[in-house]
Amino acid sequence: MIAVLIRDVQLALRAGGGFGLGLAFFLIVMALVPFSIGPDSALLSRIAPGVLWLGALLACLLSLDRILALDWEDGSLDLLATAPIPLEGLVSVKALAHWLTTALPLVLVTPVLGVLLSLPAQGYLWLVISLLVGTPALSVIGTFGAALTVGIKRGGLLLSLLVLPLYVPVLIFGADVARRGAEAQPVQVPLLLLGAITCGTVALLPFASAAVLRVNLR
Repeated sequence: MIAVLIRDVQLALRAGGGFGLGLAFFLIVMALVPFSIGPDSALLSRIAPGVLWLGALLACLLSLDRILALDWEDGSLDLLATAPIPLEGLVSVKALAHWLTTALPLVLVTPVLGVLLSLPAQGYLWLVISLLVGTPALSVIGTFGAALTVGIKRGGLLLSLLVLPLYVPVLIFGADVARRGAEAQPVQVPLLLLGAITCGTVALLPFASAAVLRVNLR
């Protein structure tokens, strides 16, 4: 499984592998927000936590179709499915590779973009913590969606429609953690709920993704 993880990371880092796509989208959207909202720093500081979280969510969404589609196209998914490793472990590794190459870079650049959106100083730490806690759930849910749509031609739009409703609770509690942190309010309740969502998805969805893959690979 380590070899599969290294392979997926290397494929994502290659030109056209999707590594820079989500990051570039995130940077562009965050740069355009001040132009659309205006130079009101008070307004920008209020909406910054939610806008940053929404931008990170949409950026993660862009590369979901690459999680399994490339392996399906070249036939390696069939070989991996018959390898002596659990299919649940395979989809977990795929989700981890997506998080490392897509979500983690977004988490690292978010504090820089927070300056652009006038995020209050006390909000940076909680924004990063909320993204670190919540983005693994985005990758795991996205892998489940990719397993549902694997083999469907031009299934990217369908994948987005299936996954976006499942992303809503993560967005709500993640943005609430960042907002409360920026306003110096208690963050324990939304942070615990966000962590519970992530733990639940990481524990359960790989089994659902593996079951769907077994059906699609028959």
